[in-house]
Amino acid sequence: MLCLNPVLNCSQLLSLCPSQCKPPRIIRTRTLTARLDSPRLCSTMSEEAFVTLATSDSYAKGAMVLGQSLKNHLTTRKLVALVGPHVTDCCIEALKSIFDEVCVVNVMDSGDTANLALMKRPDLGVTLTKLHCWTLTQYSKCVFMDADTMVLSNIDELFEREELSAAPDPGWPDCFNSGVFVFRPSNETHEKLLAFCSENGSFDGGDQGVLNSYFNTWATADISKHLPFIYNLSSIAIYSYLPAFKQYGHNAKVVHFLGQVKPWNYSYNAQKGEVKGHSVSQQPGHLHPDYLLLWWQLYAKTVAPLLQKAYGDTPFISGFVQHEEHEATSFHAAPAAPEPQRLSSEERKKRWEAGQIDYMGDDSFANIERKLNTFLK
Repeated sequence: MLCLNPVLNCSQLLSLCPSQCKPPRIIRTRTLTARLDSPRLCSTMSEEAFVTLATSDSYAKGAMVLGQSLKNHLTTRKLVALVGPHVTDCCIEALKSIFDEVCVVNVMDSGDTANLALMKRPDLGVTLTKLHCWTLTQYSKCVFMDADTMVLSNIDELFEREELSAAPDPGWPDCFNSGVFVFRPSNETHEKLLAFCSENGSFDGGDQGVLNSYFNTWATADISKHLPFIYNLSSIAIYSYLPAFKQYGHNAKVVHFLGQVKPWNYSYNAQKGEVKGHSVSQQPGHLHPDYLLLWWQLYAKTVAPLLQKAYGDTPFISGFVQHEEHEATSFHAAPAAPEPQRLSSEERKKRWEAGQIDYMGDDSFANIERKLNTFLK
């Protein structure tokens, strides 16, 4: 049974909002009945943790794969998941099987009085939710990882870095990508970040703009805070500099599924071990087929059984392709994807120049490599 104990970690918001505003509640969930904010219990916890955020059931699935990948690679740190109020109880129950701590955070939206008073833009609600990671002051140091990342090897060495350590963003390398970063929880820093949001907003409408503006010396002050790109390998960069991926990609430690299309947007044939629908979308940020398959293999082996146990007899969308001989399963199959439309060479060229590359089809790694080899002979 889920035990929710309210902990008001964001009281500093009161100084930024009218007196009638209420700060967001952070509710910690554990199998223990004791409060997590008690000094006795906190003193027995690990001082360092990996932290992620899920604001929907879909991202909760991603968080579970991330958490399980960290466990599979034998991390010695605690695992913490921040989840929004729209994540269902079943997903929270499954998250508790992987994470040491699940904190249910009330997300401020454009309908909240506090949100209207605090922010210039309503689209910063999720940003502020992510900033709640600085309130996890029972830990001395943390590594935040987006729910659309997956660990490929042990990365505990990141805790040797200091705040704010992050890898460069492929779109603008003088900015860091906020999908993976090292930070030190601090109520003072959290308060300053909220005040910064109130005064400046975000240049990109999200957390990355806020954090780059706040930690604005990252590009120039201390090279030791520049994480190697292998700690945040984006799917976009794989194809924008293919020779570098061929040379260094085998050293990747974290893959980041950037872009609008996420691994859980596809479907998976567990019997054949194939990901379906991954060659349909023409949007930028396509996913490398090897990493996409690895994500689904991990999901099928460890996450799906946890979700099945949590949902019981209640059907849910698992993402698995359903065959006629397996209709008795309680999983709902993902909708079948249409056949990809063949494009003319001119249309492919226009989409490539616009960054809309068919990484899973004609513009796949194998096809590009084959083309390069013809020039290098």
